[in-house]
Amino acid sequence: MPKPELEGPGIDEKVLSRDPVTGDLTRLLRFAPGVRTGDPIAHDFWEEVLIVEGSLEDLGLGRTFSAGMYACRPPGMRHGPYACPRGALLFETRYRR
Repeated sequence: MPKPELEGPGIDEKVLSRDPVTGDLTRLLRFAPGVRTGDPIAHDFWEEVLIVEGSLEDLGLGRTFSAGMYACRPPGMRHGPYACPRGALLFETRYRR
């Protein structure tokens, strides 16, 4: 089952659906203003993310992603760490093929 790597103070999730067998997950993920995450992450499942509100800085890439932007990450793709100076709301799905 996918582990929620992005967790800690200032990061909240609302799980919309979860398959207990596969671990497939759909959730809303909120970053409070000022949140910074630790190390880059990678996982063994597909992840699709839509930024609904705010923006998120991928410190590893040196790029800022803002509301309306979408990412599709295949298994093994490294991403992060992140900084979120003003806060953000993400819609995320995780699944295995």
